[in-house]
Amino acid sequence: MNIPAPAPAPRALIRCVHLLFAGLLALTAGHAVLADDPDTAAITALCVLLGAGYAARPLLPAVGRSAPATGVWLGAVGVLWAALLASTADGVWLAFPLFFLQLHLLSPRAGVVAVGATAGTAIVAFTLHQGFFSAASAVGPALGAAVAVAVVHGYRALYRESEARRRLIEELTETRADLAAAQHTAGVLAERERLAREIHDTLAQGLSSIHLLLRAAERALPPRADTAARHVEQARRAAVDNLAEVRRFVADLAPPALEGTTLADALERLCDTVADRHALRVRLTTTGEPTPLPTAYEVALLRVAQSALSNTARHARARHVEVTLDRADDAVVLDVVDDGTGFDPAGLPADLPDPAAGGFGLAAMRARLRELGGTLTIESAPGEGTALSARLPLAPVSGSRETDGARS
Repeated sequence: MNIPAPAPAPRALIRCVHLLFAGLLALTAGHAVLADDPDTAAITALCVLLGAGYAARPLLPAVGRSAPATGVWLGAVGVLWAALLASTADGVWLAFPLFFLQLHLLSPRAGVVAVGATAGTAIVAFTLHQGFFSAASAVGPALGAAVAVAVVHGYRALYRESEARRRLIEELTETRADLAAAQHTAGVLAERERLAREIHDTLAQGLSSIHLLLRAAERALPPRADTAARHVEQARRAAVDNLAEVRRFVADLAPPALEGTTLADALERLCDTVADRHALRVRLTTTGEPTPLPTAYEVALLRVAQSALSNTARHARARHVEVTLDRADDAVVLDVVDDGTGFDPAGLPADLPDPAAGGFGLAAMRARLRELGGTLTIESAPGEGTALSARLPLAPVSGSRETDGARS
């Protein structure tokens, strides 16, 4: 059976206890010799035996780790001390270092019991040596025991508080590192998406327009304008090559969840992941013709689904979630419906002041969809679940989307 170590004592304190014990033992033996006590030989022999037994502790590694071994060693030291105390009243001095030794090696409750027994033994022995009981004979050992208990328990309290603070600092440090990593990752992904949208909406559309215009010019040239036609053909091919490079670059910047797959597949993996992590029943249904969507549309709908499912898992206490992706002729609609606790939509912020400044939750979803000309609708009531609907028009908005922006 192992015994719990309440708190590791400082090495300086342990060394002081050892030195105090050795000093008091030497003082007891020296006083017997100088006082020409008739029991000097016995007292000196007991001091030597007690010192040897005390010094043998480093040779007994089980002491302090095993309750039986610790009890046997402390019992042997206690018996030798009691024998010395029976021979001379000076042995009462050694009770004080024994208090600290018992409190250090034993559990808190057992240590207090041992200290009380040692103090009681010292008081009784000192009274017998005096031949009468006095308050002075009881105050010394009792006060020494109280001081030892107060010092050790005070140190243990400080140690526990220090350990709690150390663990808290470690947790805060780890949390700060995780938060910094998450913020960095989120920033990188957001910047990738922003670059992809900007490249898609500017360079890709511009190169596509150049390609179409050069093809029209090539067809309108007179039959004998061979040199001009050749230059136009070269320009058109350069535009086509650069358009392909832009599309490849946009595809590389797309979120990892959409890399090499379709939006429906990415949503299905997301639903499976949420169901596994949060013990939810999440079902995905797709309707309509699976036509290609612009990368920005797929990114926006995937992010809305991730945020909606995250809110459901964290706040709604739902058991079932229905996710529907519907592709109609004029729009693509993503619905997320749960049977959770619901809430009052009137308490939500109407909008984000500046979508470029970032944000979280439903307001951020609404801002993301508005950038693409879409809308976000929320229907909920306390105790009646929540239905979220994200709608993006398939027709170009303000000339910002063309068929060339769709991913094949």
